[in-house]
Amino acid sequence: MTFLVFSKEGCSSCLKVQQVLQLAEVKHVIYKVNKDFTREEFLKNFGPKSTYPKVILVNENDDKKLIGGCVETVQYLREQKLV
Repeated sequence: MTFLVFSKEGCSSCLKVQQVLQLAEVKHVIYKVNKDFTREEFLKNFGPKSTYPKVILVNENDDKKLIGGCVETVQYLREQKLV
């Protein structure tokens, strides 16, 4: 499984998610707005009132599941006993 993190520079929640994923030693990829995707693409995919970060879990079958933001990601990792 791989966690995809859609984030932006200067976002403390984005940094926290990255740190937690590193601590859990799970595979993850960090995407940055204006480098890997546009703000318009972010809003189109996640909704007009979405905030950073957004985390998607991709399993071995390439199925994608939106986990959510920082709080939801930490909660998911705890429920899965990864942290």
